[in-house]
Amino acid sequence: MSTKTNYFHHSLSYYIFFVLLIFAVLVLILTGVISITLGTVGLTPLTIILTMVACLIGSGINIPLFKMEATTPIVRDEYVSWLGVTYRIPRVSYGQSYTQVAVNVGGALIPTALSVYLLTLSSVSIITSTLIAVLIVTAVTYLVARPVKGVGIVTPGFVSPLVAALSALILSPTQPIVVAYVSGTLGTLMGADLLNLGKIPGLGAPVASIGGAGTFDGVFLTGIIAAIIAAL
Repeated sequence: MSTKTNYFHHSLSYYIFFVLLIFAVLVLILTGVISITLGTVGLTPLTIILTMVACLIGSGINIPLFKMEATTPIVRDEYVSWLGVTYRIPRVSYGQSYTQVAVNVGGALIPTALSVYLLTLSSVSIITSTLIAVLIVTAVTYLVARPVKGVGIVTPGFVSPLVAALSALILSPTQPIVVAYVSGTLGTLMGADLLNLGKIPGLGAPVASIGGAGTFDGVFLTGIIAAIIAAL
C-alpha cells in the first residue's frame, strides 16, 4: 500500500529495473522457451507482455474509494531530485484530517482481473492448490508488512513472489504458473493491504493506495516470476 498520489515520484532507475525485467521475459518468449507453457494456461505471449506493460503504466493511476478519519497529523511528501536521484522530504500538514483510501489500477485491478480469469480456466485441483497458496502468501506477507508513518504499508519486494513460487512448485509441480501468479497477487494484496486497513488512520498518510507503490513491487514481480517458472 502506498500513500503516493503520483507513482512517478520514483526515480528513473526504478523504471529501468522493471523495463529490463519485461525485456527478459520478452526474450524468453521470442526464443520459444515459455510460449508453449503459457498456452496451456490460456495465455498468449502477447497477452502476458501487454499485461505487464499495462500494469507498469497503470501503477500511476489511483481510483479513490473512501475516506478514513486520521488519528495523527497528516504527513505530506515533497520531492527533490539531485544528480538523477529523487529524495522524499516529509512535512506535516494540518489542513487535512482524513486519509483517502484508493485502489491502484496497475497494482491491484489489472492483476486481480487476470487472476480471476486464470482461475475460471483452471481445474478444481488447481483452484484448490491456489487457495491454499493464497493463504500461505497472505500469512507470510502480513508478517513481513510494516506500517511506516507518512508512507503507508510497505513490504520487501521479493518476499511474496518467492513464497508464491515455492508454494506453487510444492502444491502443483506439474502446473505451477496459475498457482504462482494468483497466490502471489491476491496474497500480497490481502496480506499487505486489506488486512492492514485498520492501521491506516494512525499512519498520517494523505492517501493510502491498495496495490500502490508499497506493494506494487511484489505484485509486479509475481507476474515476472510466474513467467520464469514456466521456463523451468
